[in-house]
Amino acid sequence: QVQLVESGGGLVQAGGSLRLSCAASGRIFSSYAMGWFRQAPGKEREFVAGISRSGSTTTIYADSVQGRFTISRDNAKNTVYLQMNSLKADDTAVYYCAARPFSMPTMTVTAYDYWGQGTQVTVSS
Repeated sequence: QVQLVESGGGLVQAGGSLRLSCAASGRIFSSYAMGWFRQAPGKEREFVAGISRSGSTTTIYADSVQGRFTISRDNAKNTVYLQMNSLKADDTAVYYCAARPFSMPTMTVTAYDYWGQGTQVTVSS
């Protein structure tokens, strides 16, 4: 079992930046690939970014955030981060972190076993 708690969301103007954090507790954090997803009102949950569990770090991004968002992790602190720059109104959503007990991340929502409660990000235009 892994418990995930997101933080760092808020209201920001278009063009601004936010850094989300996801703190994990429970089983060994470094055993899990991690992902960030988001869900806007009336839309399905969608993949944002993912990172491999340890070693040679692999990251993947949705095309919509490539070059603007950066995912990273600190296994010593049991935390995964999402640095979001050049934010747009379309980035407004509830952001969730998720964990899967495999080495590599994936873009598939159903491939993740554990989820946080989400943190709201609102970008004003």
